[in-house]
Amino acid sequence: MFGSIEDFQPIAEHIIARGLKEPYDWDEYASCFFGTAEQLGQTAAVAQQEGDTDKARDCYLRASAVYRIARFPAPRSPLQKQAWQKGKEMFYAGAALMEYPIHEALIPHTHAVVNDAVATSGAKEHKGSLIPANILIPPTATRDSPCPLVLIMTGLDGYRTELAVWQRGWLDKGVATLVVEIPGTGDSPALAGDPESADRQWSSVLNWVSQKAKRIDSRKIVVWGFSTGGYYALRAAHTHHDRLLGSVSLGGGCHAMFDRAWLDKVNNLEYPFDLADTLAYKFGYGTSGDGVEKFKEEGQKKFSLLLDGTLKKEECCRTLLVNGEWDRIFPIEDLTLALKWGRSKEARIVTEKWHMGEPESFVVILRWIHELLGLDGDWMHQLKLLSAKAK
Repeated sequence: MFGSIEDFQPIAEHIIARGLKEPYDWDEYASCFFGTAEQLGQTAAVAQQEGDTDKARDCYLRASAVYRIARFPAPRSPLQKQAWQKGKEMFYAGAALMEYPIHEALIPHTHAVVNDAVATSGAKEHKGSLIPANILIPPTATRDSPCPLVLIMTGLDGYRTELAVWQRGWLDKGVATLVVEIPGTGDSPALAGDPESADRQWSSVLNWVSQKAKRIDSRKIVVWGFSTGGYYALRAAHTHHDRLLGSVSLGGGCHAMFDRAWLDKVNNLEYPFDLADTLAYKFGYGTSGDGVEKFKEEGQKKFSLLLDGTLKKEECCRTLLVNGEWDRIFPIEDLTLALKWGRSKEARIVTEKWHMGEPESFVVILRWIHELLGLDGDWMHQLKLLSAKAK
């Protein structure tokens, strides 16, 4: 997202030379990235001391991108977990040097489950837990003239340090952004194995926005969920319909994504790593083979938005579903399934494109949000910023 191909070329050559193959030893895999990331961080620190802000910012963010792939697709081993911590340090060091710095908000999880057994088990969700998020509010927003908010729900492997790439573009349109990780990923305190934990997390986030973020108009909140985050965006469109102006599910599933037959195949389809295993980890089943098997066996019964009745509810905010026709991460049938139940939704299938339908899907979504919020319609400006260096 903030990376440079020149940083990854020698890493890839090193991995090939060492003959690393799946199934990976994740610490061994992660170790291949640390040298480059550390060197970039050191270069950034020197540049910052010398007053070269542009170079320091660029190198800090490039370091965070390298650490991201070191912990990819999820921080399951000790060294990968260290990469996640280091990646955050590099990202926020770089973000602080942006023209409009992106800050970390620590949102009190006021709706966290209050259960002593849960708190003493080592679970992250408990009374007093916090929800870390990126926040960026346009300088033009005031208490008397608050701005809309795009709440970005991150994906399976792209966390708040990566999806921050969208924040400056929204600021230029007078829209605030809040980037929050979904349960089982990043620093989300929500219980990974509890289907309702996401509902509690979003309630805490939305309460904080309405009570503490006075420069944001809580009547104009649009959710945008990326990939696995799209699953949560679709769920939130129903569970929090009265608090959202709209919700976008980009590449998200809802039912067939948990199908046993599908999960048996996905490790050898579009995703570059062990997708079924990563999903099992994300949904609270751990890293063992037994956990993956249990996820395949019961995941659909537990997390399907069709089987739990979510899709059949008539209460739903305005919702847009977008995905690529050839998606081999989450089946495109989930998009059409969501249209068959409950309140009418809007949808677009991007022909002859893979997961999420990029980049055409971005045009569809940006245009939809611009119209919903009454913005200027110049979504191309935002797309151009994605390929430009952060400033």
